[in-house]
Amino acid sequence: MKINDEVKSALEQGRAVVALESTIISHGMPYPKNVQTALLVEKAVRDNGAIPATIGIIDGELVIGMNAEEIEEFGKKSGIAKVSKRDMPIVMATKSWGATTVSTTILGAKMAGIPIFVTGGIGGVHRGAETTWDVSRDLYELGSEPVTVICAGCKAILDVDKTLEVLETQGVPVLSYKEPTFANFYCRSSGKPVDYVFDEPIQAARVMDFQNKMGLKGGILISNPCPEEDALPHSYIDSIIDQAIREADEKGVRGKESTPFLLKRVVELTGGDSLETNIHLVINNAILGAQIAVEYAKLRKEK
Repeated sequence: MKINDEVKSALEQGRAVVALESTIISHGMPYPKNVQTALLVEKAVRDNGAIPATIGIIDGELVIGMNAEEIEEFGKKSGIAKVSKRDMPIVMATKSWGATTVSTTILGAKMAGIPIFVTGGIGGVHRGAETTWDVSRDLYELGSEPVTVICAGCKAILDVDKTLEVLETQGVPVLSYKEPTFANFYCRSSGKPVDYVFDEPIQAARVMDFQNKMGLKGGILISNPCPEEDALPHSYIDSIIDQAIREADEKGVRGKESTPFLLKRVVELTGGDSLETNIHLVINNAILGAQIAVEYAKLRKEK
């Protein structure tokens, strides 16, 4: 594992650091939009008082805090593996490049000692999972590793009810910023209740602090609704997702290939509108994540 000098120094000094994933760069958006978005997300973290740490695997080495040149190469390079937990030892042993998903970014953050991770949407339970058993590793990593994840809900192609049910089983507290319901990625609300609503970043930081004090296993999930001006109507996006899922079924797309296929198809069917919404919600999450990280760092320094 290689930790960027700036990130390492910040961690040693007890300053706020926010982990970021690399799948959004290599699998979430086309070049150069992917690189531009990654750098904008890092800027949003910095502008709000924290140090960004984009995580990825380069030539078999887990990099905690990719620099601008590495992010650029990640955005351009083809054939980068999408890496879940089970893929990590293979990608590292073969000295390959790997993009960290939510689950592997959580693992990387935990290894480096970074308590907060910002993403767009987490993985979860796929629609029809009662027959396919398709449940994202993200939910199990959230249940076992001490990392708080800020997201705009689970990805819109998933089953929100089942995802929340698994999170409950895993003992993961689900918090929401200013809204009484769990966010719904491209849309603001899923209509599903959460465990706690907070209005100020310090309130979320206190929950994190008590989770740590009590030695409870696992992390915390924070739902941050997509900005109202960028959200897409429920009926519009739901019909498009239904079409994308039908097409995936017809083509036999399964497993870890399903999410990239579905999200790409949704972008195509919305004429790029969903991509713009995705960009805005990730930046919005980065702002909140950095603010919570700053408050949490203050609490830790007070001890």
